[in-house]
Amino acid sequence: MQYDVVVVGGGTAGCAAAYMSGKLGLKTLLIEKNIHLGGTITSGLVIPVMMSGNNQINTEFRAELINELRELGGQTTYNDNPAWFNPELTKIALDNLMRRANVEVFFDTHIIALKIENRKIKRIKLSKEILSVSTDELDMDNKKLSVSIGAKYIIDATGNCEIGKISNCQFLEKDKEFQPVTLRFMMGGIDLNVFADWLEEYDTDRNVTTVVRTNGHVHLSTAYTWDKDRKWALEPLFKDAVKKKILKRYDTNYFQIFTVPGMRGTIAFNCPRIIDYNNSLEIKSISKALILARQNIYRYLQFCREYFPGFEKAYISNIADMLGVRVSRRIKGKYIYTIDDIREGRKFEHPVVISNYPVDVHSNKKNSSTLKAYKEYQLPLESLMSADIDNLFVVGRCLSADYLAQGALRVQSSCFSMGEAVAKYIRTLI
Repeated sequence: MQYDVVVVGGGTAGCAAAYMSGKLGLKTLLIEKNIHLGGTITSGLVIPVMMSGNNQINTEFRAELINELRELGGQTTYNDNPAWFNPELTKIALDNLMRRANVEVFFDTHIIALKIENRKIKRIKLSKEILSVSTDELDMDNKKLSVSIGAKYIIDATGNCEIGKISNCQFLEKDKEFQPVTLRFMMGGIDLNVFADWLEEYDTDRNVTTVVRTNGHVHLSTAYTWDKDRKWALEPLFKDAVKKKILKRYDTNYFQIFTVPGMRGTIAFNCPRIIDYNNSLEIKSISKALILARQNIYRYLQFCREYFPGFEKAYISNIADMLGVRVSRRIKGKYIYTIDDIREGRKFEHPVVISNYPVDVHSNKKNSSTLKAYKEYQLPLESLMSADIDNLFVVGRCLSADYLAQGALRVQSSCFSMGEAVAKYIRTLI
């Protein structure tokens, strides 16, 4: 099997890259380790796709996804942001988009080896956990059924830059450059009208808490952190819950909730944020974080039932299938993007992202997180090109950037633009 483009990783950046490659007429294969697409949106329950300014570029895929979800009843516009998505319906929407773009998708598939010659990846060997993908070039190496495919260009959209790692590429991450991970979840069985009425009156700070009622639907969001950068209306409730041992002090470091399009009576939680075990590249660390997070989630259930009107019959309806990882490996590219590029608003010949999203770096220490806005900035294409492998591109959070700059570019809207831009560039090369 031979392809023009092989995209590894079907998350936000990978889906954008695959869709645009297929739409532009390139023979495209998208390889996903899970059984559905969407990555952080679906497996990670990371909603909404945050706004990143009014001058974004490479936004065709994002617009197509919004339209598809609107048709399925899984999208809403809230606080002028049309990218509030239903995670379950996003799985279906992405399948529909890939089919229309003639993208071939392999689910439940993993890369086990690469053939590299003259600074180019020539072939990729895939594990065959499901035998219905292909019967071409099967072998029994190490008694494991596998298949080999070729590609002119490879796009690593794995988040942890797994293809770059197998290729022995150079990386930029340094010791202790990690951020807390989050395991998102949802609660159902909530009387949103009762909760919205109480919340709107309880917290009048509209920079923190908003409530909108449209066409019989309630959309709301609110938050609390243990940082002292503002006065949080929910703080007395959290303090009382800690005093009564409903919550642990640890649980109060970060709390944020949203409603979900197409899921009446459901609220999504952007928490718990795990401030220990943050090395997302270590199995032991990840495993401990997951166990700790699920314990936190159950305590949040007890807290919400006790303190939030409308939550009396609430239940945990969904826990994310993956941790929300903010930073891990970062490849060394042909250009290393830095925080100075953001501060100076540097312009580039081949911009792939235009954004004003702030530098958003979470800390495991109280009053130490960074959320600093700058003027509009650009990301160059060269930061998505491997410095070591000539036909390898990297899209998503593992781009070639320093630690602080990556904190501004890791968000989903920028990942969409990265994937789309690389596909468009590859089309000019073929």
